[in-house]
Amino acid sequence: MSVLAFDLGASSGRAMLGELNQGRIEVREIHRFSNDPVRIGDRLHWDILRLFHEMKQGLLKAKGQNVQPASIGVDSWAVDFGLIDPGGELIMNPYHYRDTHSDGLMEHVVGQLSSGEIFRRTGIQFLPFNTIYQFASLQRHKPYLLREADRMLMIPDLLRYFLTGEMANEFTNATTTQLYNPVTAQWDDHLLKSLNIPERLFQSVVQPGTMVGSLRSSITEELGIPSTPIYTVAEHDTASAVVAVPALERSFAYLSCGTWSLMGTEVAEPVLDERAQELNFTNEGGAYGTYRLLKNIMGLWILQECKHTWEREGLLYSYPELVMMAEAEPAFACFIDPDDPLFLPAGNMPKRIKEYAAQTHQRVPETPAAIVRCILESLSLRYRQVLELTEELSGQSFRGLHMVGGGIHNETLCQWTANAIGKPVWAGPAEGSAIGNMVVQWIAQGELSDIWEARAVIRDSFPIKLYEPADVRLWDEAYGLFGDRT
Repeated sequence: MSVLAFDLGASSGRAMLGELNQGRIEVREIHRFSNDPVRIGDRLHWDILRLFHEMKQGLLKAKGQNVQPASIGVDSWAVDFGLIDPGGELIMNPYHYRDTHSDGLMEHVVGQLSSGEIFRRTGIQFLPFNTIYQFASLQRHKPYLLREADRMLMIPDLLRYFLTGEMANEFTNATTTQLYNPVTAQWDDHLLKSLNIPERLFQSVVQPGTMVGSLRSSITEELGIPSTPIYTVAEHDTASAVVAVPALERSFAYLSCGTWSLMGTEVAEPVLDERAQELNFTNEGGAYGTYRLLKNIMGLWILQECKHTWEREGLLYSYPELVMMAEAEPAFACFIDPDDPLFLPAGNMPKRIKEYAAQTHQRVPETPAAIVRCILESLSLRYRQVLELTEELSGQSFRGLHMVGGGIHNETLCQWTANAIGKPVWAGPAEGSAIGNMVVQWIAQGELSDIWEARAVIRDSFPIKLYEPADVRLWDEAYGLFGDRT
């Protein structure tokens, strides 16, 4: 049985076809497209209509390959949203989470409500671009938009609405807003009222695996394709990636590695104690009654921005070239804290890394090779730090780490991560979020019985590469230095 997964990340999107035959999954990409934000004046927006156009191209390419998927699912990044007016039309292009419109609003909201109250009510880590602070920004600067709006739809909700004409908020993405209460299992009325956010914007939340409509007749007529059911999946792409972790044990740690790195474990109930808040961990919704106790780490975004800067300067390196150059550099010469706010915005990342090194009295990395070595070593050591904190909060001890996502193509990062944590790393599959999207569709249709059968099938269908730790003593010493310098 074939299904179609639209998997949208912060820099690109894909239309992926999945086939489930005799307990094996085969996946092929039929359409890939860039996801380029658009700056207009001082504002940075997602080009949401272009993304929808590209999704329709994916539908056409499936038709061109004589494939009629049994269903369709959509996953994407979290926190961002669109506003729909009473006539059912999009009011404005959604803001990009790296836009500055919500700058300073987290401090304002925390000052009004207290961080303890917000965390107890939502279990979500404090990040300046969270949906709650974007709404606070709109309430302060553009309240007329909230007066005009009738519904709020997260990015996958919005694209699904474009496809079906039906509006529904999906659970995993709803929880990332810092406006959803996991204890009451509904939007938090107290937070909405306290911040003067219209409650009418927030409708009932549906779980992954819910059929929420079929392709609009306008789309089937335009493209010449039959009507197709559309399911909610675990629509936060990290939630889909966690579904696809090929774990054999119920207790496991994962790292979804891409533009962002998200590390954590799967728990049955959110962890809402003071220690979780102190460590700024988050409890995001997962599939099938689970929560994802995890921490956001800045991830390969830092390397991506360095590469973009060097390209603008005429230095045209591929990622494999950069990694190979980095491997030849002296080890542990300089570290950064990947989660320092300095590295969040787009811009001249090599300059910021040099500034960080100078401010922390370290040897300043002057060449691209030295900068990349600094980034990859710092990420690996940060992963160890967060893994240890995950064990503390969850009360579990993990035998190793499952790495999924496009970042596992960087084999040096995988090996250095194993070295840093002193435990095995199991890397794969690379297309974790798309595969997780697919298996939720198959479970909804009865083709797979549950998430654990799905994980066993995934493990049998895709290669999992083992990285054993090496040079552990040297990495232990480096871990001590990393803590001192960051």
